[in-house]
Amino acid sequence: MLPPADLDRLAHTELKSLVVKQWEELAELRRLVATLRDEIARLKGGSGRPNIKPSGMDKATEPKPGPRGEGRPKGGGKTAKLAIHEEQTIKVKAPRGSRFKGYTSFIVQDLMIRSHVVRFRCERWLTPDGDTMTAPLPAGIHGHFGPELRRFVLTQYHQGQVTVPRLVALLRALGIFISKRQVVRLLIEGQNGFLDEARDVLRAGLSSAAWITVDDTGARHKAANGVCTHIGNAHFAWFGTTSSKCRGNFLELLRAGHGDYVINADALAYMRQRALAEHVIARLVEHPDQCFADQAAWSAHLERLGIAALKVNPDPVLIATESALWGSIKAHGFLPNTVIVSDDAGQFNVGRHGLCWVHAERLVHKLDTFTDEQRVAQRRIRALIWRLAGSLRPHLHPPHRLRHPRPVARSPPRQQGRVADGARAARNSAPHQRFGERHPLSGDQAQDQRRHTQRYR
Repeated sequence: MLPPADLDRLAHTELKSLVVKQWEELAELRRLVATLRDEIARLKGGSGRPNIKPSGMDKATEPKPGPRGEGRPKGGGKTAKLAIHEEQTIKVKAPRGSRFKGYTSFIVQDLMIRSHVVRFRCERWLTPDGDTMTAPLPAGIHGHFGPELRRFVLTQYHQGQVTVPRLVALLRALGIFISKRQVVRLLIEGQNGFLDEARDVLRAGLSSAAWITVDDTGARHKAANGVCTHIGNAHFAWFGTTSSKCRGNFLELLRAGHGDYVINADALAYMRQRALAEHVIARLVEHPDQCFADQAAWSAHLERLGIAALKVNPDPVLIATESALWGSIKAHGFLPNTVIVSDDAGQFNVGRHGLCWVHAERLVHKLDTFTDEQRVAQRRIRALIWRLAGSLRPHLHPPHRLRHPRPVARSPPRQQGRVADGARAARNSAPHQRFGERHPLSGDQAQDQRRHTQRYR
């Protein structure tokens, strides 16, 4: 930025604009210096600045809940969510002339951990042919340890972070005769059922979900850097760790375990959307083979058609491969009318795509403001985002699933600031679904709004 020829001749507004531009450049230079220092420290073998993770994506921008009397909903009963497994009636010897007034419920939660040994007596029959036929074990029984014991071992090891020696000591104290080698086998053998279950969950979600949210983050797997991708919504969640975060990797994950490549109408539409050359599309369309079992067959097909030898932009192999993956996704019935909601990362921009408004609001929230005009504009835009999110709430669920507030009788003046129990929002909704929570414009304006409301009570 070149300095002006004569500062004395500049007007007040021009001087102010010049100072604001210098502040903006100063803030950008500070960020650049911090980034370069981290890079220099990394090249020298240092640790650099610590990476302090945020406490949550939505907590930085959500309004803080006020006191109980300012619209904060009352806490519900915790015992109402419990499933009663046993009910006991306790009697008391009352004196003569007493009247029975019903019961007083008292909920007690307990935990029963004990060994349970079952002997299966499997019938054996000798057939007329001389063969021996034995009755099979019930489903879920693999080896000499039952499914509940396997579940307990996996939970304690992976979620409770209990070591194998402590697991062995704990199980032996509970009366289970087990060795360290057997515990290790329970942890590492026969886990394909969990992978199949996760795959089936992903397939069911991609086939029926009206919308899904996707995101990825860095992860370590087998002593190497990788990427963990999340796919899910309010009803299911799926996680997969791979070595890349490109769009092709995301499309492979959306196939949910299928390995085929398909050229169909959806694949051709994807090619034209990505501006693939028409002569390349013609080669793929005119060939009789439209479905390929795996990546090797697909690569050989591209070699035969001469597409792999083309050196043009965009890369025809990349676009054609992504198109065949998208065709496979559609051929298996996944993402029929599903909207993919993301943080505007390029690899997720496929199909019907939508941007997460929480990420959009956070970007506005993190902008540097130096003048009163800029701060007012920032608050106004943030308020418009939250107002738009609130207006979208009626369209989030079908009309028959919306919760309508019940008519509540007028409360005394000292209780008018509370929210009726029937009108409070769902507490367990996802952060990107909290359309009803409107962010305040600012602390001063929120206080003025409360004073304005109290004035007309």
